[in-house]
This record gives sequence, structure tokens and C-alpha cells, in this order.
Amino acid sequence: MSGWVAVAGLGPGADALITPEVTMALEEATDLIGYAPYVSRVAERSGLTRHPSDNRVELDRAAHALELAAAGHRVVVASSGDPGVFAMASALFEALEAGPAAWRAIDIRVLPGITAMLAAAARAGAPLGHDFCAINLSDNLKPWALIERRLRLAVEADFAIAFYNPRSRSRPEGFARTLAILRETCEPGRLILFARAVSTPQEKLRIVPLEQATPETADMRTMVIVGSSRTRMIDRAAGPILYTPRWAE
Repeated sequence: MSGWVAVAGLGPGADALITPEVTMALEEATDLIGYAPYVSRVAERSGLTRHPSDNRVELDRAAHALELAAAGHRVVVASSGDPGVFAMASALFEALEAGPAAWRAIDIRVLPGITAMLAAAARAGAPLGHDFCAINLSDNLKPWALIERRLRLAVEADFAIAFYNPRSRSRPEGFARTLAILRETCEPGRLILFARAVSTPQEKLRIVPLEQATPETADMRTMVIVGSSRTRMIDRAAGPILYTPRWAE
């Protein structure tokens, strides 16, 4: 087959944070598939057909990409951040596994990108400087009971925790429940970073102790990073630095 699929991470927002590898794939592609806001981040050009779609049709989107590649097209499937972190790479492989055997001969590449988690951490300092985990707070594809169990275990293990998809208009209660669990299990002064729209003109960072955190501070463009018990803040005139020491006892 002459076609291929590249599942590409567009990074957290700024064009400067898109890798040269992803830029090259976009230049070679005949088709661009993805959630409409991600597709809109890529400039239109002659020879590139754009296929924007809704946020909850990942498997349909993945199957469409594989069908096009099987027909000889060069397809980029766009994800925000990194395609392997709560994004399209897994969906593509789910479609591949369930699809026709012929699809397994397609040239498929996953092109990494800078995640929202890492971009937010870098803006604030180094809150993920020691052991950490990432939890997706959306319960669209898993039950809330599983989210709560993982959250409690992460706190017990004293990980710094990065929360993806903390709060949407359709499920505003999830992040409120998360904060309630953190208040049950952590000290009131535990530091929390709210990093919204990092690397875009709308970027806003806020660091607060757990006791001052409110659900309304987060939305779907916000990355929330909860420090471990050892995470600390350095005050300075240019703005605070949040970091977690490299050592533990």
C-alpha cells in the first residue's frame, strides 16, 4: 500500500511547540482528520483535504483514516498535545484491531507531541520533578468509581497528580467531587496548579493551597496539577516557582 497514517500531536497550542517531525508529516499529507478545533489549527493549503468531526466520534474518525490510507491517501490524524495521552492513537489501534485484516498492512506512525501536562508543568517550574501520575477525570469511558479508586491510591502513594479534562459544562460535578476527596486525604496546604490554555494568548496560571481551590477555577482548557506532600513554592518578583524535589524518604 502506498498510503499511510500518521497520528500526530499538535502540542498544547503554540505553533512553536509543534515538532519538526509533525510539521513534515502535515506538509506531505493529502488528508487531515481530527476534532474540528484541532483541524482548524492547521493552515489550509492546496492538495490537503480537511475532515473535521465532532469530539465523540473517535472510532469513526479512526476508521475513516484507515479507509483513506488503504485507498492510497497520506493521512494525518490530529490530536492536541501528545496523541498517545488520552487521545487518538489508542482509538486508531482499537479500530485497526476490529477492522479488516488488510488494514494491518498499512504504514502507521505515531508522532509524539508536547502534552498539556508537561507544558503546564514547565510554565510553573517543575511540579512533576519526582514520581507522578496522570488521571483523566472524564467518566465518558470509565465509571466514576474507578476514577475515585485511582485518585485515592495516587494520594496514598504520594504522587503528584496531573488531571486531564477536569470540568466540563455537561459534567461539572466531577471536579467538585475530586476536590472533596483531596480534602479528605490531603493536608489543607497541599499546592495545586491551575494552568489554563498554556502557550496561547489566553494562558493563565494560578497556584493555590487546596483549602482555597474551587471547582469553578477549572474548565476543559485547564490542566490541574496537584503536588505531592513534598511539593513546594518559591516566591519571587517575576512570579512563583512550583517544584517537587527529586528526592524522597
